[in-house]
Amino acid sequence: MTLARGRTDSSLDSRRWIIAGAAIVMQLALGAVYAWSVFVKPLKDLNHWSTTQVSLTFTLAIFFLGIGSTIGGFLLDRVGPRLMGTIAGIVYGIGVIGASLGARNLPVLYLFYGVIGGLGLGLGYIVPVATLVKWFPDRRGLITGLAVGGFGAGALITAPVATQLIKSSGVASTFLSLGVVYLLVVVLAAQFYRAAPAGYAPAGWQPSEVQKTQRAGKDFTIGQALGRWQWYCLWLMLALNVSAGIMLISQAAPIAQEVTGTTALVAAGLVGLISIFNGAGRVVWATISDYIGRRYVFLTMFLLQAVIFFVLPLAVSYLLFAVLACVIALCYGGGFGTMPAFAADYFGPRFAGSIYGLMLTAWGVGGVVGPILIAQVRDRTGHYSTAMYVIAVVMLVSAVVPLLIRPPRAQAQEVVAAPEPAV
Repeated sequence: MTLARGRTDSSLDSRRWIIAGAAIVMQLALGAVYAWSVFVKPLKDLNHWSTTQVSLTFTLAIFFLGIGSTIGGFLLDRVGPRLMGTIAGIVYGIGVIGASLGARNLPVLYLFYGVIGGLGLGLGYIVPVATLVKWFPDRRGLITGLAVGGFGAGALITAPVATQLIKSSGVASTFLSLGVVYLLVVVLAAQFYRAAPAGYAPAGWQPSEVQKTQRAGKDFTIGQALGRWQWYCLWLMLALNVSAGIMLISQAAPIAQEVTGTTALVAAGLVGLISIFNGAGRVVWATISDYIGRRYVFLTMFLLQAVIFFVLPLAVSYLLFAVLACVIALCYGGGFGTMPAFAADYFGPRFAGSIYGLMLTAWGVGGVVGPILIAQVRDRTGHYSTAMYVIAVVMLVSAVVPLLIRPPRAQAQEVVAAPEPAV
């Protein structure tokens, strides 16, 4: 069914919430990647690998997530969310299942979990984000926050489960079991997806004055978006926020053990706690951005992180460390919750798949810089504090970017394209 721009159909209003529920379920499975830190010590102990060697697996996964999101964004605009989500679940599942063969073979682990699993993550991650911005023009920040909130909260379920599975059956068996579950959950959730009709709006909705002032009001193609300096500023803001947050998340358990002297089991619990705030941040900050604007949200998050990374190496109290780490996770999640709406505001929702999918290469870049920086510093200095001081300075300088950015003023050209797929 196709609607003219601005038209509504009340019969579709309930369907969008079903799609939103499926999106959250899918993202919970995909977001299990954030439980990676519980695998770090077992893999090191099993094979005598270094922190850098083990951490590169996660780094590769995040890097190829960015590539997968770019590919998925372009394909999504052509084949529709249901097929794209199904493909993503199969690829991601194969990656994690195949990682069971790499528990004692580092190149195989890199290939399956890092490359194949990362591509599957990216192919899947973009689907609910780009789909829901079209279904929810009235609650763009909130709904993208909910969509990616599931991704941020994925480790909450996976971290304790994986920890117990590793203890009882080993790393290889854990990868195998989790991979099968991920494949089934993602593929099943994808069957509930449908593309929003062109120009869909919920019955009776009109944009508020705040929404009008922060939106460009036109749909840009990917080529037109790349011709605007604002696209590159958004990319940079996302990359900076990712680098800071993922540096801590990728090594949360061992950092907590080093700074506070806590046990591995308690540190694994912190991973789950961080996951809660990672997920909550995606909803909280994105919702706030609907009221105060996206750029002020990023400004606040950057300044908060600058202060916290200066303090974190001194937080020898586990309680204080946990609180500070959770605020970092809140800000990290906030970037992912707010940026899809930010991009849709500036460049329109019609080609959100390709525009935001390409923007997620920032996740790949940030996912490489943060974990490599902290792992290299740890291996060379014997502690994590120097890397945290460096990222604190970076966050302070980064606060300039959201102060400068403004919506594109030049109108996008009218585009003529085939109707969006309905599946």
